Amino acid sequence: MSFISWIIVGAIAGWLASIMSGDNAKMGALANIVVGIIGAFVGGFILRFVGGSGVTGLNLRSIMVATFGAFIFLFVLNKLRK
Repeated sequence: MSFISWIIVGAIAGWLASIMSGDNAKMGALANIVVGIIGAFVGGFILRFVGGSGVTGLNLRSIMVATFGAFIFLFVLNKLRK
């Protein structure tokens, strides 16, 4: 997957995860991209661990995997902040 694809998937996934976690008002576009890219790694790692495939390209499945990972990342981050 190209660098641009990672940014696009990261932006979409980070934005969706920030909406689901209620952090959207606190986060900017760059934070959404970073959270989404970290989420892609987290989601991909978890899915590969249980036998699936992670982020494979610029497609809906990859966005869903990255969003899942980004949501988990934000959840843990919010718990650590408290």
